[in-house]
Amino acid sequence: MSTVAVIPIKQLENAKQRLSGLLSAEERGALFSCMVEDVLTAVEASTQIDRVVVVTNDDAVAELARSYGADIMAEPTPPGLIESVTAAGAALAAEGVNTMVFLPGDVPLTTPEELEVVLEGFGLSDENEFLIVPATDLGGSNCVAVSPPDCMEFGFGVDSFRRHIGIAKNLGIDPGVAKLPGIGLDIDTPDDLKELIEAAEREQHNCHTMRYMVSSGIISKLNTMEPEQGVG
Repeated sequence: MSTVAVIPIKQLENAKQRLSGLLSAEERGALFSCMVEDVLTAVEASTQIDRVVVVTNDDAVAELARSYGADIMAEPTPPGLIESVTAAGAALAAEGVNTMVFLPGDVPLTTPEELEVVLEGFGLSDENEFLIVPATDLGGSNCVAVSPPDCMEFGFGVDSFRRHIGIAKNLGIDPGVAKLPGIGLDIDTPDDLKELIEAAEREQHNCHTMRYMVSSGIISKLNTMEPEQGVG
């Protein structure tokens, strides 16, 4: 029995384009790097996860991931999120891994406690299992757990939460859903950053991302931002 976390990260350069009206390319890259570090911190600390694999061709991402003990898997050809998670699932299944849990790199409020909610008792059935943590707006798929790792077809993209539920049912899998506030908050827009600040302050979550936002002046920028800039 083993559980492997898979985190696909395309690149740090030119990351988070929807924040380009607020942040420079350098700030966006540094911010995203902090988010990735927060996710790596959570999975490294999780007692439910035996190994971490980061799927990337970016040398800076690979160096950061290795500093947290993660293994590196090259992006498949052609590259893409669906292709990366599918390839990782196939490779892990071939190794005999029991469970794969996918996380994106932009969910900085992920905690070991939330990962425990996702994975506690998961993968113990003789049947194929699938569990999903949706984005707060019930649009995206912010975490997916599958057992065995190759039992599921993936449909990331717009409205992927509902798409994944439909795919699972079509494959004869009874999908599980866990709504979790930390994993549920992915960061793409200035409004997401505001939600992050409110949630981190409420939960006293002193993550890398929040520390960078304070030290870099991003929070001050958000406070002086014109209302229309916050439209994502």
